[in-house]
Amino acid sequence: MTSKIGNRPGLIFGIESSCDETACAVVAGGREVLSNVVASQADLHARFGGVVPEIAGRAHLEAINPVIAQALDEADIAPTDVAAVAVANRPGLIGSLLVGLMAAKTLAWVWRVPLIGVNHIHAHAWAPALDDEPIEYPAGALIASGGHTSLYLCRSPNELELLGATIDDAAGEAFDKVAAILKLGYPGGPAIDQAARNGQADAIKFPRSLLKGQSLDFSFSGIKTAVLYHVNGVPGAIRDGVEKGIEHPHGADGLTEKEISDIAAGFQAAVVDVMRTKIKRAVNFARQDRDTDVRTLIVGGGVAANSALRQAVAELGKKLDLDVRIPAMEYCTDNAAMVAGLACNLLSSGKIDDLELSATATVRR
Repeated sequence: MTSKIGNRPGLIFGIESSCDETACAVVAGGREVLSNVVASQADLHARFGGVVPEIAGRAHLEAINPVIAQALDEADIAPTDVAAVAVANRPGLIGSLLVGLMAAKTLAWVWRVPLIGVNHIHAHAWAPALDDEPIEYPAGALIASGGHTSLYLCRSPNELELLGATIDDAAGEAFDKVAAILKLGYPGGPAIDQAARNGQADAIKFPRSLLKGQSLDFSFSGIKTAVLYHVNGVPGAIRDGVEKGIEHPHGADGLTEKEISDIAAGFQAAVVDVMRTKIKRAVNFARQDRDTDVRTLIVGGGVAANSALRQAVAELGKKLDLDVRIPAMEYCTDNAAMVAGLACNLLSSGKIDDLELSATATVRR
């Protein structure tokens, strides 16, 4: 294969396989996306209402080689043009991570280029810079997806301080579970967003769990349970020694389309309210307790595609005098362009790895 592009500095080949998307991309200079290929597994997991790790791992094995080839072809480059291979090696489903990691190690060894391990969540914080202007630092970042809901203080692309994270369900996971309760299909995020557009957000007042004091952590299990009880009824008390069970067992099948839309809108409003409150707390904490003049607000991850969240963050940014940076829709969900983009910064800082790089399923930093 011959290249028409020639050798360009900072040309990074990225691989992302942390969950259920097999993705490869080529990015130049950290921000110019030359290719961004994503093989989705949504159809494989839809009937389960969520990602099944074993199925995800096997699907990655089948998809990784074709996706690598397609990313190189669409970028119109040869392996000799690549400066480094980057891979999301943490956090995620361990079986899925290993597929991408072994592919990246093989390419780095064969192409004789550096290997760079990338934190998947940190890469989401870089996503707004893809095909766009550079991000101004320091910045506050909310990363919300199916597996993570985290707040960071970002002093640079490579210096991120974790301020808060979910203690139970992630926001995206709550969207999936509530969509399942309402029988709206999978993935739940887009389904809830669509249904909520025809509903009244104030028709049902679901709880907002803000935790104690000025906590920057998240908890979405309570609101998920509140929706479950609203739809299926509250379990009855034991009367005369007999468990009465569910008092209103109508379920989603007994709801009108308008009622489902109102529930979706009320749930979505509650989740967005919590995230907006936590963002404001985090920015105030950074400015006061960390003496850091936060200038930018980054919102990334799959939940960043939610229309209500995007609107709420835009309004909050104006109130807090922040430049709001949200990725283009194609860079909100898991993709390899964000991995390659962040890796360009790591490479320029001399942060590279060797072929003994390991995968880590869970990290809290």
